Amino acid sequence: MQFLLADSELLTLEKTKWAEGFSFIAGIDEVGRGPLAGPVVAAAVVFPKGAEIPAVNDSKKLNECQRLELREVIINLPGVQYAIAAVDEVKIDEINILRATHLAMRLAVEKLKNVDFLLVDGRPVPGLPVRSLAVVKGDGKSASIAAASILAKVHRDELMCRYAEEYPEYGFEEHKGYGTAKHLAALQKHGVCKIHRRSFAPVRDILVPPPEQLELF
Repeated sequence: MQFLLADSELLTLEKTKWAEGFSFIAGIDEVGRGPLAGPVVAAAVVFPKGAEIPAVNDSKKLNECQRLELREVIINLPGVQYAIAAVDEVKIDEINILRATHLAMRLAVEKLKNVDFLLVDGRPVPGLPVRSLAVVKGDGKSASIAAASILAKVHRDELMCRYAEEYPEYGFEEHKGYGTAKHLAALQKHGVCKIHRRSFAPVRDILVPPPEQLELF
C-alpha cells in the first residue's frame, strides 16, 4: 500500500485548515445521485493530524479491487473517524434527489464524534452543523473527500449487490441502478420494483406512460 507524501497536493486543504486552528476536518462526498434505483449514500472521513494517509484518489478513477483495499486501510487507520448515511428511494421521491443528497451528507456528519470543519465535494450544502468549504471536484483535491468518496461508493455498491439477490431480473450487481441499456430493457420487461425511484422519468414513464403524440397530417 502506498501512502501520501507530506507535501502531496491532496493534503493542501487539510493542512491549510489545520494551520487555521481546526483539529477535526471531515471530507464529505456522495454517491448515487444519478441512478434510477436504490439510495443515495454519503460518507464523511476525518483523518487525524500527522497520520500516514493512504494514497487515495477519486473513487471513479479506481477499480473495484483498489476501492476495496483502500476502504479497509482507511477504516482501520488509527485515530480515523468515519461515518456513512443512506437516504432511500422513498425519501428521494418525497423531497427530490438534491435535498436527499444534502440530507445524507448532514446525517453522515452528525454521526461523527468530533468535527469542527467540513470539506464538501461540489456545491455548498445548506444546514450543515459546522463551518464548511465547498470544493468543486473535491475528490481530486482533498484526501479526506477522496476517502469519503471511496467509502460511499463501496457501501452503495454492496447495497446494490444485495438488492440484486432480491431482484435478480434487473442486473443491479452490474449497473448498480444506473440507467444502462440493460437496466432500461429490464424495466420495460419486468416493470418497476420496490427500490426504483418513481420520480425519475424512465421509471415514472413505466408507471404512467406519456400520452401518444398525435400524428400530423
